[in-house]
Amino acid sequence: MNIDGTDVRQLTTGSERSGYSHWSPDGTQVAFCSNRTGSWEIYVVDADGSNLVQLTDFGSMSAAPRWSPDGTRIAFQSDLDGDAEIYVMNADGSDLQQVTDNSAEDARPVWVPHRD
Repeated sequence: MNIDGTDVRQLTTGSERSGYSHWSPDGTQVAFCSNRTGSWEIYVVDADGSNLVQLTDFGSMSAAPRWSPDGTRIAFQSDLDGDAEIYVMNADGSDLQQVTDNSAEDARPVWVPHRD
């Protein structure tokens, strides 16, 4: 919707988790999680609701996607290894990397600026 609340549009249909969506830095896409395949996976969709792409297909809980400040990566929480961990991947779903190994119960990622 517009900042004044006008022009409300529904971007997705299905079982999406509220609070688990995140706009890309350039405002052209939204990353979110959904269980439309029977497990919670990460998706992206264009701001107009077109070009829905499923980025993960783990068959496990993946949630809380967060775009990197430059829009090239997405960090998210998943229990892919059996524990809630933080993973990062390219914005197209490639180059998956596990970032934590701490069995955190609620490991939601947050990007912070790099400091020298």
